[in-house]
Amino acid sequence: MALAGVTALTSPTAAPVAAAPRHAAPAAAAADDGARITQTKKLGPQMWDLKVNSPAMGKTLPVRVILPKSWADQPTRRFPVLYLLQGVSDNYTAWTRETDVEQLAARANFLVVMPDGGRAGFYSDWWDHDRPDRPRWETFHIHELIQIIERRYRASGSRAVIGLSEGGLGALNYASRYPGLFRYAGSFSGITDTSDTASRAAILASCLREGLDPVRLWGDPKEHPELWEEHNPLQMIENLRGTTVHLSAGNGKRGPLDKTNDPFAQMLETPLPVQTFVYSQALRRAGVDVTTHIYPRGTHSWPYWKRELHIVWPKVSAVLAR
Repeated sequence: MALAGVTALTSPTAAPVAAAPRHAAPAAAAADDGARITQTKKLGPQMWDLKVNSPAMGKTLPVRVILPKSWADQPTRRFPVLYLLQGVSDNYTAWTRETDVEQLAARANFLVVMPDGGRAGFYSDWWDHDRPDRPRWETFHIHELIQIIERRYRASGSRAVIGLSEGGLGALNYASRYPGLFRYAGSFSGITDTSDTASRAAILASCLREGLDPVRLWGDPKEHPELWEEHNPLQMIENLRGTTVHLSAGNGKRGPLDKTNDPFAQMLETPLPVQTFVYSQALRRAGVDVTTHIYPRGTHSWPYWKRELHIVWPKVSAVLAR
């Protein structure tokens, strides 16, 4: 079932591949709407930080990219790409700060792209009373950034997206709202049903914690239920046919990787196993290839997400290589 009002995007137009000097710094490349790289900074042998001027957001935003080791040696080759999405109250450095993804990527044959998602952007074009300057995170990530990564960094049409917490919801929504755009979608401790009372409360509280009016996101849930449903993975099950999906969540109880007793991390994770299970069963009934890891103990915290990244890495690599 296609989502009304959402244009299917199967492959952003890529410019012809041009050979790049072996040690040249990546140059700018524009998206169709003029979004472009304005600055690059090399952080390591294969890792770069970019500044992207985004017309959709009306400002310049950071993106971190890890290139495959063979990227410079094969200047006409296109590579698969994995997008990693952050959670609330964090930024684009989260995955390299909290996990060893840089080391994992050093042995991979695909790009890893970590875009900024805002302190509470929720990977959406905000309703925000239809103001022309409203946040448009979805447009930035899906329409601008994908084109830039393909045109300058030679990413192919083989894509995966994984997110944690808010980013988990974002990964499922991106894969569902644009059927076929991603071959693989992973959600670590992400909301799978935005109609769930506890999940709605968490979304609203996350916006308030960042000083944002939550009504600006998808409107008041009672007055704009259709907007909330348009961002509800549970209502877009059939759109994931052909996509490999992975879901994980803990039960909120302190587990083997928790070094401290964090009531907030426990509270955030507690409602997720039930809705994750319900969502996974619905996916299976629809014929979607889905794996589910609901662990008996564990909280809403990085040690479990780092572990999950290692668990899924071989499958992600295999799916991207198809």
